[in-house]
Amino acid sequence: MYGLIRFFQMGGFFMFPILLVLAVGIAIAVERWIHLKRVKAENSRIWDEVHPVLAEGDFDKAREMVNEDKSALSQMLAMGLARQGAVRRREDIEIAMEESMMEIVPQLEKRTPYLALLSNIATLFGLLGTIMGLITAFAAVANASPAEKAALLAASISEAMNCTAFGLMTAIPLLLLHARLTTTTGQIVNSLEMVSVKALNTISTFTKRQY
Repeated sequence: MYGLIRFFQMGGFFMFPILLVLAVGIAIAVERWIHLKRVKAENSRIWDEVHPVLAEGDFDKAREMVNEDKSALSQMLAMGLARQGAVRRREDIEIAMEESMMEIVPQLEKRTPYLALLSNIATLFGLLGTIMGLITAFAAVANASPAEKAALLAASISEAMNCTAFGLMTAIPLLLLHARLTTTTGQIVNSLEMVSVKALNTISTFTKRQY
């Protein structure tokens, strides 16, 4: 523990901005992870409830179920089923669902790109801290005696490099979290597209049977 505190103290002023970037990045990652997990669970639950109703052709009941639910999947199905009640063409229902997807996807991706930005900022802060430390180090040894210069310079460079190390230690986890959240978001979007196709096929099949 003492070694970690010493490492932080030796890094200089720019260790504090990097620590702030790390805290903000973790907060965003945790919030997004909880949100995406909840969206996946809600989508899975409502689809398990609505799919059998759609298969039976009870579109009025399906419309009522999705209108009462607030999940992303319900929003998409509600747009499609609203058109189903007024028109018969598959293309119109499909367009309505695609329009809903255009509203849902940005909500799923919200704030996730900030993790990649914060990762880059942490790296740059680390490099800036190291450069400032080296400038200070060379200025300090300029007036030192030849016997002391090598020792002072080595110690100062060691301290300055701590800032770069901490910047990279912050940037790498944030990049990994960004990749994980991006993958999870992609899985949710793919599941919504799959549900959209299944719902369209179910509606089209039932409509053909009626005719």
